[in-house]
Order: sequence, then C-alpha cells, then structure tokens
Amino acid sequence: MLLTTPDHQERSERRNMLLLLWDPLPPAEAVSGNQDLITDILLRLPVKSLLRFKCVSKQWLSLISDPQFSRHYHSLASAGIILCGTTGLIDHVSCGRRNSEPPFTSLGFIDDSAGTKILQSCNGLVLCCSFFELGKSRNYYICNPSRRQFLMLPPPSAKGCDEPITIFGVHLYFDPCKSPHYQVVCVRNCAPLSAAANDHYQIEIYSSETRTWRLSGPPFSAPFDMVFDNGVLWNGTLHWISPTGASLCFDIVQDQFGEMPSLPSNEKWSKRSFRYFGESGGHFHLIELYGSGTTQFQVFEMAKDYSSWIPKYQVDLAEIVNAYPEMARSYPDSHDSRFYLFSILFVQENEEDSLLLLHIPGKFISYYLIDKTFKELSDFGANSTKANTSLQIGSLHAYQFIETLSCV
Repeated sequence: MLLTTPDHQERSERRNMLLLLWDPLPPAEAVSGNQDLITDILLRLPVKSLLRFKCVSKQWLSLISDPQFSRHYHSLASAGIILCGTTGLIDHVSCGRRNSEPPFTSLGFIDDSAGTKILQSCNGLVLCCSFFELGKSRNYYICNPSRRQFLMLPPPSAKGCDEPITIFGVHLYFDPCKSPHYQVVCVRNCAPLSAAANDHYQIEIYSSETRTWRLSGPPFSAPFDMVFDNGVLWNGTLHWISPTGASLCFDIVQDQFGEMPSLPSNEKWSKRSFRYFGESGGHFHLIELYGSGTTQFQVFEMAKDYSSWIPKYQVDLAEIVNAYPEMARSYPDSHDSRFYLFSILFVQENEEDSLLLLHIPGKFISYYLIDKTFKELSDFGANSTKANTSLQIGSLHAYQFIETLSCV
C-alpha cells in the first residue's frame, strides 16, 4: 500500500470526511472499507494500542506489520523526554507526543536482579545496563519499552586482549528510516592498562542482523581523560570530548575515525566547564560555562557542513535566579565550586520550539531560547514530583524518546 505524504494526507482526510457525510453506507462500514482512512487513524495511535489492534482482523495485522507502515509511523512521531535518576526511576516530559500518557514508566520487564539503568535512547530503542554488583560483570540490554521487548547483548569477543576486558563506553546506533537493524559500538581495552600503556583502546561493533560482534580496525590511542561513556551520536558519527578539551569522533557508517572541529572557546581550561553535550532534532549542541559564578552562557551548534561550532543562542538565567533565590548557594562546598545550582538536562530544538530543560533545587524549569521566557513545569508524573526534584543537582539524566514498532 502507498502511504500518503503530509500534503496529500490533508487533502485525503478532507475528501474522506466528505465521503463519510454523503455515503449512504453506515459510518462503520464506510470506514472499514477505506484503507487510506484506516491507515491515517492508526498512524496517530500509540504503540501499545497498535499491538492490540493487530488482533482486530487479518487486514489490520497485515497493515500494522508492514515495514512501510512502521517507517511512516516513525517519521510522524513526536519525541518526549525520559528523565532518569541514579536509582533507575523513570519519568517523562511531554513534548507534543501523539498520546498524553507516558509510553513506559519502568524497565521492570527486564529480568535482572541487580536492576537496570538507561544509558542511551535512539529512535525508540533503549540501551541500558545492570547496576554494579561486586564480583559480577554488568549486563547490557537493547530494549523497546513500548513493546516491552528486550535482548541481552552477548559480551564482546575480547580478541587481542590478554586479560579480562574493561568496557569504557557502549553506544547504540539505530535509524529505522535507513535499516531495520541496529548496531552497538563498544569501546574497550586491548592491552593491560598501565602507566606506559593507558591509551590503547579497541572498538567492537555488534550487529542485530548477524547477532555477533566484530573488531573495527586496529587498536587506537586517546587522551587518558577521554569520556567514552558520554558520547553523542549525530549524523551517524559518535563524538566524545574530555574535560581538558580533547575531542574524538568515529563514523559508524564508514567504520573509521575522523576529526571534530575545535571546541569554540580559547578560555583557560581551569576556568571553563562543559555543562551540556548532546543532540536534538538533528541539531548538535555544546554548552560550556566560564567561571563558577555566572548566569550567562552561549548555546553552540555544530555547522551543518561540520566546519565549526557556531554560537546560536545567548542565555542569561538571572531572572530565574531572582524568581528562585534557592539557586544561589548560601554556603561554600569544597566538592562543588558552583555558586548557582542548576543542571542543564536537555536542549530541545525542533520545528515547534527551542528550549532548555533545567533542574534547579526542588523544581524543573523550561527556558525558551527564542523569547527568553521561562516557566516551572507542573506536568511531570508522580515519580518526578515526589522524588526526583529533591535529588542532588547533576544526579539526573535526560534522554529523547520516540516510540517505534521496531523489534529488538
């Protein structure tokens, strides 16, 4: 079946409405005989409903199971934000999703006695791992929370490593518009980690198509402080940065390393700190703060041609500090030099709006980057309002989530 484009879809909907008004058949019969209209309706439903509606008829089962329907469903979906604490607690921020109810509130369907936490969300699939337990290795999982499906990944092959492997970072790559299969990139050691050999790393890639790991190129070197567990996926390439300003990127599609443009500031590293490094709606963002007592900063975006970091938004949180004076620290903390207490959880940029999601003591704030207004969020679920808001600033993580019909 040929799925309609948005412009044709609007015309089709108007036509179908007129047909229903004038068709002598009862409305139910008119709808059931109009496959285009059925498709338009089903594309607006959450995954949970679609899975139930597969049982309605063979026609609906065939329609919903069609890979073309799945790709079109993904292209029309709106993203929400998953909010996760250190205990694995999960909540959601609604950002125009087709359904108002959160698609999932826990990973309890994964049978792991240690519990699980989210590491990454990529186009509806979620990468997670078990919590640390003394004497046990972590388990890593790929799951589709909307379908309550999960797969425990086999351990990497450890080829070229003479000792138990150490995993420094694991990342998921999944683009259902290009392929129904996903890949998992693992950065691990390949030699004993010592003072003389602390820069030897190896990449292995898992494919859901072959269900196996493979080595990707030879071992490579990286700065000792590269943060491999905080990579950002943008345009099929993984990007990492270190606290001292070094950077590294790996093109998953081409299976090779590349160079990322220099970071935007020449300030001394002792005076700057990275506060956000992420992607949203095809935009790659970086935020760094200069000095511990500032409310002003810029939001940088990577240029589409990958030539440089471009300053896109100028932000000043002074009005938020005035409205919420508890953001200003009233006592020194030897472990945290920040004067103003806030965490940038997420930068959202899409056709609807551009905003920062902030966590301040006891509250969550949306700061709108275009008109520089803000509001306190009150549409969080019970998990957030009763528990997460009291957590230490910086202990929460936010991930973009979009529902998908894809299997793991």
